[in-house]
Amino acid sequence: MDPVPLQRLQDLQAGTDAGTALAFFDSLPPVQVADMYGSWRGTELPTGHPLDGLLEPLGWYGKRFDGAEEVFPLVFSGGGVFNVNPSLVPLPMVLRFSPMLRKRELLASARPFLRVARTRRPGARLRMTEYRGVSSATMIYDALPVLDVFRRVDADTVLGAMDLRGVRLPFFFVLRRD
Repeated sequence: MDPVPLQRLQDLQAGTDAGTALAFFDSLPPVQVADMYGSWRGTELPTGHPLDGLLEPLGWYGKRFDGAEEVFPLVFSGGGVFNVNPSLVPLPMVLRFSPMLRKRELLASARPFLRVARTRRPGARLRMTEYRGVSSATMIYDALPVLDVFRRVDADTVLGAMDLRGVRLPFFFVLRRD
């Protein structure tokens, strides 16, 4: 295993810009769909994206891939781990008001409402798609115009690029296998 990508990722997690994150993403090898199966803990890779700083204070745990057709894209913790229905996330509003939503007290007060959006049904699926010239495992949301494309950092770590319709640059996040 090459320790260089993992060290580079750790350096970038202190904060970077989208161009540097994209260059790192492009340098990584693809991931196969079956390699994503299992539970993964997520962390944000801050690049100045409008979604930076919103997920983790809400208790974002990560993602769960039970199979190609059974993906739980929004897993949160707080009184146990639970899945949130992505179709109940007002993504356009979140993007529009993200600077205001970053206030810690507002995020803390919103956390209990995530339980109202709980689900036991999958909200996405996995497919191989081509993104930035490379075919790699991609999570396709059922109800949102969003693709999460994955690249391998090491056997238990992937870098995700969330491609949102209407947003020029992706939101970056890291998944580590549970």
